[in-house]
Amino acid sequence: MNDISRPLEELSHNETLKADSDYLRGNLTAELADPVTGGVTEDSLQLTKFHGMYLQDDRALRSERRRQKLEPLYSFMVRVRLPGGVVTPAQWLKMDELARTYANGTLRLTTRQTFQFHGVLKRDIKQHIQGIDAAALDCIAACGDVNRNVIATANPRRSAVHRRTFELAHEISAHLLPRTRAYHEIFLGEERVAGGPEEQEPLYGSQYLPRKFKIALAVPPENDVDVFAHDIGFIAIVDDDGTLAGYNVTIGGGMGMTHGETATFPCVGGVIGFCTPDQVVEVAEKIMLVQRDHGDRANRKHARLKYTVDDHGADWFRGEVEKRLGYELEAARAYRFGDNTDRLGWYQGDDGDWHYGLFVQNGRVADFDDERRIMSGLRAIAGVHEGDIAITTNQNVVIAGVAEGQRERIQSLIDEYGLERHASALRAASMACVAFPTCGLAMAESERYLPTFVDKLEALMRDAGLDPEADPIVTRMTGCPNGCARPYIAEIGFVGKALGKYNLYLGGNRTGSRLAKLYRENIDEATILETLGGLLGDYARQRGDGECFGDFVVRTGVVPEVTAGRHFHDPLPAVE
Repeated sequence: MNDISRPLEELSHNETLKADSDYLRGNLTAELADPVTGGVTEDSLQLTKFHGMYLQDDRALRSERRRQKLEPLYSFMVRVRLPGGVVTPAQWLKMDELARTYANGTLRLTTRQTFQFHGVLKRDIKQHIQGIDAAALDCIAACGDVNRNVIATANPRRSAVHRRTFELAHEISAHLLPRTRAYHEIFLGEERVAGGPEEQEPLYGSQYLPRKFKIALAVPPENDVDVFAHDIGFIAIVDDDGTLAGYNVTIGGGMGMTHGETATFPCVGGVIGFCTPDQVVEVAEKIMLVQRDHGDRANRKHARLKYTVDDHGADWFRGEVEKRLGYELEAARAYRFGDNTDRLGWYQGDDGDWHYGLFVQNGRVADFDDERRIMSGLRAIAGVHEGDIAITTNQNVVIAGVAEGQRERIQSLIDEYGLERHASALRAASMACVAFPTCGLAMAESERYLPTFVDKLEALMRDAGLDPEADPIVTRMTGCPNGCARPYIAEIGFVGKALGKYNLYLGGNRTGSRLAKLYRENIDEATILETLGGLLGDYARQRGDGECFGDFVVRTGVVPEVTAGRHFHDPLPAVE
């Protein structure tokens, strides 16, 4: 029996909640209007996710507010749906304005290539959402048990292949968008037509998906999107003459797990075939529908597509997809990835225009001090820029499509606001999730801690005879095991276990195609530095020519190689 057809009483509470929510309306209108509390009930909290927001509170103030017999200082994190991660300068200016008007005065660029606002109070939610709508953007399905923001290799202005891949990200996102009008009624004031036709969700049904669903599109040789870390991946295959032939299709990636529960695990996906560009949207739909009908709806910790593939096998899953397609996927084609980091500084696209990749540490757009005013600087650039602004999945920004005659003006603003801060190769390859003080799942620091930790890691490298300016060891940190910054495929990954304590993962690679392995558990900074100091010393003395740190620790047996798992007969991605 498919999970979607099982009696609701056999399923998790969230399944009952979704089915009874009147297509995601629930009691949200009344609860958002209630001035007595800054929060909403647990059921409504789950429904707000489908509309692109999470209820949070300032965890640093919990104890004091409890002592004063006050409820937590609730606010909402609001996430924009932005497939492909590109905005116009006018849209950037609007996001900047909304952050300063209703949020905490900063913008957060996420690992899914979009904006997050933190600190939006319940009383301001509607005005905030309406401001996003005024910029021709929305938050629909940015969270929840639906297809999330579709990501793609950054900056569509670089080439015709990048442009087509960006367009496909938009087409997939639009096709898999929920059809309920709940968002428009609750937040934008749309009137529900009395006596109209019964509302339906042709793709999702009343229960939507078992869990969140993520799609990424990559253009080799860059794997900046970490294509193997998502439920579905599409890898562009380009013929020798530069023509886009189509895309290899991957399934079964996912980063989340639960500490202490071995039945949960991170996973990299595997390639199951090839499709042409005009088949991409249909293939994405059919893969999602197989997961809709066969994903685990009784146990949410076992509900991602990676577990469905693990339970049934990749061959079975591909067969189910092909039944719905009515044709077979072609054999996968050769490709090669170089790395999963971003281009920084000035570079040119195929059309001759210039692009500037700006490093934004951990994606936090703010004015940090008089010397480095990222928010003000990007606002000034958006005020004069005539191209696009692209967000990368490594939390950086690309000022895209700068004509030769405008380059000097943009550079002068970069200099004036101190945007061109030097970042070592190590720092530029680092990434962190938000964690404390707002994320309710955080067990340890991440965004606030990683910059100073990188300082110490740079010193360790120099002591070992390595050059952090030239060795971009991919280092990632998350405050909990959900893995939002994708630490499980980093060369060095940290996953929060408790305040000041992390699990240390080693052995991912620079192409994002290999899982790291848990090396040490629940260790503090001193132990981490001692451990890494020894390993970096060994690496400096014993590494092969051009050998990356992640490859070194696997080759020398520090950690075993962890492949895509038992899902795939050939877990390694196809390469030339």
